[in-house]
Amino acid sequence: MMRALIGTPSVSSTNIAHDQSNLPLINLLADWLENIGFDVDIQHLVDQPNKANLIATIGPKSPTSQGLILSGHADTVPYDDTQWLQDPFKLTEKDNKFYGLGSTDMKSFFALAIDTASKFKNAKLKQPLTILATADEESAMSGAQALTSAQLGHAKYAIIGEPTSLIPVRMHKGVMMESIVVTGHAGHSSNPALGASATEGMNQVVNALLKWREALQRKHQNPVFDVSVPTMNIGSIHGGDNPNRICSHCETQIDIRPLPGMKIDDLREDLNRVLGKLLPESSGLSLTYKPIFCGVPPFETPADAVFTKTVEALSAAQSKAVAFGTEAPYLTQLGIDTLVLGPGNINQAH
Repeated sequence: MMRALIGTPSVSSTNIAHDQSNLPLINLLADWLENIGFDVDIQHLVDQPNKANLIATIGPKSPTSQGLILSGHADTVPYDDTQWLQDPFKLTEKDNKFYGLGSTDMKSFFALAIDTASKFKNAKLKQPLTILATADEESAMSGAQALTSAQLGHAKYAIIGEPTSLIPVRMHKGVMMESIVVTGHAGHSSNPALGASATEGMNQVVNALLKWREALQRKHQNPVFDVSVPTMNIGSIHGGDNPNRICSHCETQIDIRPLPGMKIDDLREDLNRVLGKLLPESSGLSLTYKPIFCGVPPFETPADAVFTKTVEALSAAQSKAVAFGTEAPYLTQLGIDTLVLGPGNINQAH
C-alpha cells in the first residue's frame, strides 16, 4: 500500500504549474476501504472539482456516537528531482529506512491505518471508526476547511497522523503569511524631489514591524514551546529595478506564528493599525496590506483532557507542543478532541 500511495502523484501547490489533482489517490484509498467494509463518501471541493476529501466509516453510527477519526492529508509538497538520490515516486528501502515523496509526510500513515483497521470486524465495534483523507493541506488547507459537523458528527476524537516520532502533540502555533506593498513614484536618482522612494518607505515599514514583534513577544509567552514567543519572519523584500532610478514599488512578505490563545483576526486588525500610521499622504507613498492566505489558527487540546491522558498512556509518552502547523484546529472547531500522532520525524517532511 505504501508503494502504491507514493507511486500516485498528488502534489498540491499555490503555483498552478505544480498543482495536481488528488482524485487518483482518493479513489485508490476508496477502493481499499470499501473492500474491507467501510462506507465511503467522496466529497469534491466546491471550487476545485479535481480535488476531494474522503470520509470512510465502519461501525455503528448514531447522533450520540463518539467515534474515532484517523486523519491524514492526501497531498504532498512539490519536489525537485535534482535533489533526490532515488525516484521520488518509487518507494525505496535503504538502511532500514523508506524513501519516497510522502513516505514521512504523510502517505505511509494511510497504509498503517488501513492495515490496522482491517484487523477489526464491524460487529465488534462499539463506536464508529473513520479514516479521513483531506485535500490541499500543503497549500491552502481547503480540504480541512470544507469539513462540516454534518459529515463528522459521529466522531468525538481524532488522531492526525503527521510525523511526530509517535509522540502525541496537543498544541501547536498558528501560521499567517502576509503581503505589504509600498507604492511610490519613479524618477531620476539625481534629484530625489522628482520621485517618492518605495524602498525608503519600506524601510519605515520594516522598522515598525520589528517594534511590533517586540511588543507581541513581551505580551505573549508560553514556556511549553521550545520557542516560547510568537515569531515573525520577514521572508522576502523585492523592489526597484535599477540603481539610478527611484524605486516606485516594493513588497515584503512576512510569516507570523501565533501562540494558542492569540487570534488571527485580532493580529491582522492590530497590524493594520500599526501600518496605517506610517506613510502620510504628503510622503507621496501609499501602502496596501493583505493576507496571502486565510491562515491556520493555533491549536490546543488541554493537558488534562481525558483523550490526552488516554493517548499518553497508550503511547507511553508525554504530549508536547510543536512549531509546525496541522489541520488539527479545523477538527477542534467541529467539537472533536484532537491530537497529532504519527510515524516518522518532522525533520524528514517536505
